[in-house]
Amino acid sequence: MKTADNITTIFPKELFWDVNMSRLDVQEDKDLIIPRALYATTEHTFAEDISRLEHLYKRAEIVDELKSTKERISNKVCAMVAQRYHIKHFSRY
Repeated sequence: MKTADNITTIFPKELFWDVNMSRLDVQEDKDLIIPRALYATTEHTFAEDISRLEHLYKRAEIVDELKSTKERISNKVCAMVAQRYHIKHFSRY
């Protein structure tokens, strides 16, 4: 797992439109960063989007945050994550 000083160079700023990205801490704010990084993902962009997260977080952290987030993550995103990590399918709704 690599760390980054700020996530502004990793993720599109549009995903964090309501916060100052330069003030986000990779570990302290993972409950916001992880779901937002996958919020707008599609089947075509998923591999790239999840790879960005995997440079910062362990698989278990990604799954745990997605399972508990209050962000609006679709069940399709959850299914793609489960398939990538070969775990039991989980859903948000």
